[in-house]
Formats: sequence, structure tokens, C-alpha cells
Amino acid sequence: MVSDSPSLRSRLQDTFWERHANPWSAGTRFLTMPALLYAVYTRDGRLLLATLGFTVVNPVAFPPPARTDSWLSRIVLGEGKGSMDFGYPNVLNLLNVPSTLLALWAAWKRRPAATVVACLVAMGLKLWWVDAIARRTEAGRTGQWRAE
Repeated sequence: MVSDSPSLRSRLQDTFWERHANPWSAGTRFLTMPALLYAVYTRDGRLLLATLGFTVVNPVAFPPPARTDSWLSRIVLGEGKGSMDFGYPNVLNLLNVPSTLLALWAAWKRRPAATVVACLVAMGLKLWWVDAIARRTEAGRTGQWRAE
């Protein structure tokens, strides 16, 4: 007998993206990079564990939003709609990797200027990426990509 109901995996994925689409979930994740770098720089193990724990729990810590037409909701729903190819804007995430690694290395070596600059570059690339995702997608309104 074939069931018309979605699989458990599909329901869990839908729940994850619905809850993560809450603007508070998406917005507070921007705090994780500076907190992580500060924890590494200061060798604060409790802050490091709290930051990593928050990063894991954050996508499901907030209820589904009443509306999904905000900039932050559209970003998250754009991620969840298969926007993860290797073209623009996702190449920005690939460029983000070396700047993030440099920021972590600089924080570990306690080089404050390099840590701040690399963090700003990494966060700038991330903001550029999320803005491009928000502009390209109408997922929060229609669930479809908008033609450019």
C-alpha cells in the first residue's frame, strides 16, 4: 500500500526550514562568528561550547514565523529550496571559507587586527550572499525562484 503522506524525513526537513525561517533565528546566527572568534581569541571554553551549542540549536529554537515575507525569512527559505549550486551567488560562500579560516587562525594566534579584518571580510561575503539569495528568491511568498 502506497501512502500519500510525506515521509518522516520530509516532515522533519519542512519543520526545520519553517522554524529556521523565523527572522529571529536567521538574524541571531550573524552573532555566532564574532562570538566564536572571541571565544577562540580569549581561550574561553565555556563561550566556545555555548556558541557551538547555540549554532546547533538555533534553527529549531524559534517557532515558525507568522509571515515569511521578511528579508531574513526569504533568505532561509531560499536556502531550503535548493539554491545551493556552484554559480553566483553561492560562489560567495566558497570565497567565505578562506576568510573564515584566516579569521580563526588569527584569533588562535591572537592577532587582533587580522582577526577583525578577516571576520569583516567573512561576514561581508556572507551578507552579500544572503542579500543575493533574498533578491533572487520569492520563496517566502510563492515558494519559487523569481526570473531575473
